[in-house]
Order: sequence, then C-alpha cells, then structure tokens
Amino acid sequence: MSKLQPVRGTRDLFGEDAQRFAKVVETFHRLARLYGFQPVDTPIFEFTELFARGIGETTDVVSKEMYTFSDRGGESITLRPEFTAGLCRAFISNGWQQLAPLKLAAHGPMFRYERPQKGRYRQFHQIDAEILGAGEPQADIELLTMAAHLLDELGLAGKVQLEINTLGDSDSRAKWREALVAYFSGHQEALSEDSRTRLHKNPLRILDSKDEGDKALVADAPLLDRFLSAEAGTYFETVLKGLEAVGISFVVQPRLVRGLDYYCHTTFEFTTTHLGAQGTVIGGGRYDGLIEQLGGPATPAIGWAGGIERLALLVDLPAQGKGPIAVIPLGEAAQGPATALTARLRRAGFRVEQGFRGNMKKRLSRANDANSPVALILGEDELARGELMLKDLTTGEQRAVPLGEVEVALQPYRD
Repeated sequence: MSKLQPVRGTRDLFGEDAQRFAKVVETFHRLARLYGFQPVDTPIFEFTELFARGIGETTDVVSKEMYTFSDRGGESITLRPEFTAGLCRAFISNGWQQLAPLKLAAHGPMFRYERPQKGRYRQFHQIDAEILGAGEPQADIELLTMAAHLLDELGLAGKVQLEINTLGDSDSRAKWREALVAYFSGHQEALSEDSRTRLHKNPLRILDSKDEGDKALVADAPLLDRFLSAEAGTYFETVLKGLEAVGISFVVQPRLVRGLDYYCHTTFEFTTTHLGAQGTVIGGGRYDGLIEQLGGPATPAIGWAGGIERLALLVDLPAQGKGPIAVIPLGEAAQGPATALTARLRRAGFRVEQGFRGNMKKRLSRANDANSPVALILGEDELARGELMLKDLTTGEQRAVPLGEVEVALQPYRD
C-alpha cells in the first residue's frame, strides 16, 4: 500500500481524545453500579434477521446503513448498529426472564454506513442502560434520573435539555395511526417516495422523515394527545411528577416520536446546541412490545443510549493529577535492582515509570515532562548501603531512604 489511512468514518483514538472518551465510560460505569445496573457485553455481530426485526425493515438503519455480509457458512451477519436488539436477544436466549426486573449497562462500538460528521462516525461507540421486565413508571423515572445524573457528573448540566413525550398505550396508538393514515392519504402526491411506501405499512415512520416536503406535512399532522387514553395519560403524569420530585427539568415535546409499533409510553432525548446544530446526546424510551416481537415472552422494557463521541466533545479534559514516580538506575549494576523495585512498587499500587535509556540528566528531564512528583535514584553506592536517593521534583530536595522503607516514604506522592 502506497498510502496508509483509516477507513472513512473511522479514527484512531489517542491523547486528549482518548482521555475524554475514557472519562465518559468510567463515569457511566461508576454510576451504573450506584444504581444497581449489571455490566453486560454482547457480540459485535449478530444474525441480520435480529436487527431487521428489532429495528424495523422500513427504517433507514436497516435498509441503508447496516454493515451486512455473508460468512463462510452462508449466514447473513450484521455488525451491530445499536445495543437494544442484541440485549433483548440475550435476554431471551439465555433465559434471563427469571432475573427480571433486570438492569443492564453496556458500552462498546456500533457500525452504521452514514455520512460522517462532527461527533458521528461509521464506527462509533455508545453507552447503554436498559431495564428489562419492569412496566411501572418508576422504572422510567429511575432510568431518566440516572441519565441526568450522568450528565451532571460529566459537567454538562447547563449544556443539555431533556425533551420528553408519551407515545401512549396500544389503544391510543391504534386510533392515532388511523388518523395519521387519513391525514397523509389526503396529501399523497406531496409525500416523498419513501413516505408513500410507509403510508400503509408504518405511517408513524413518516413522522421521522428527513425530507423537507414531508417535514412540512408532519408539522400539521394530528398529535397523539388527542387520542391518549386515560390510563396512558395517568402513566405519563406519574413520570413527569417523578422527574419534578427529583429536580429534573424537562420540556414536553409533542412532536417527539418513535416510528415503530413496539414503542409505547415514555420517549425522550437529551439534546444540546453546543455541537453546532442541535443534536441528541442521549435518547431512549419504553419498548414493551419488542421482546415479544423477537419471539420471547411479553416483557415490558425501557432503555437509553448515548453517543460516547458526542459526549466526549462536550466534557472537559480530566484533571491530570500527579504523574508517575520515576525510577532512575545509574550504571549497569543498578539496572536489575531498579527493575525489581519498579515491579514491587507497582504491585503495591503505585504508578511507576522506569526509563529504558539515557543518563540521569535526560531521565530527570523526562520525569519532569511527565509531571512526576518524585524520582528514586539508585546507584552502586546507594545499593551498597541498602538505600536509594528520593528526590522531590517539586522542591528539589533529596534524602536517603532505606530500600525496605520505600513504600512508606512514597505515601505523600501516591496518585
């Protein structure tokens, strides 16, 4: 190859970008433990049928964006474009129903063939939280509370807004669907080709259309709240009151929808205007019909996913803290004892770096560049006395320390 470049829509993660990325992931899993969510990891690829059924064959994700291929056994395999379908498959195939309600937390790479843009890649990464087997509004409140808590911990409270809506229950959506079909049927000539195809198969998908002509029609389409049942209205009010009780501000957005039939009740997005055009950093909702649609038992469920790349663009660089302790051997005879000391200190929980080459001046220079608070200098004379020189790189002071007392002497420099 005459020119080595990453594939379009992918990138190498390093340096400050990697630190911000890690901050999002570490904060997410720390909070997930606080909320009782169990870590889970599912395969990066699944049978294509899972995503076709779980996401919807009429969606852009399935029809245009999935990375699908045939393996050597002739099976159609797809790199996962999202977490939920795979987690629901795992719930069914592993018999996790007996563990319900089950709280799951995951993070990892996703793959979609779409136009790369700021914070969006063809290989991208998500954090994901799901509660499977809980149909109560309290599950919605807890999941939203966890999302808001995460954004607070990442320092993004003033940069995001929660938009929320209800998709009602099955009866509410059935009446709404009829009204949408009647409305859009009267404007078929103005609909895009994709939306005309969706009109009778899944009219709710028209509400997600990116076509400008469709958007103009959607603006005047009937809203669900005209058809909301009393039970569904009470459910939504319970969720909103729960958010108020924990101090989470929100905006009810009646045009916020999900275009697949298994979605119901609460749907939400945390959006920001700090990435240029307004974008979603966390989105989710309740999908009580999905597990049953995939062949499992009727199981209520709710979840959300957040784009790690987008969140990482918004967070501040983590505080650097103290650098590693520098171990500096002087002379060939000190090399072995210095290596043994480095291993010993690492096993005691200290961050330690031992340079591979250079005289003491160069090694001290590298230690200063790494923000090392202290250097441990071992020469033949020190080793003969059973000690080393501890040099404080902030004050310049140094003193002899017996080799058996190094861990105690380093306590003030522990990161």
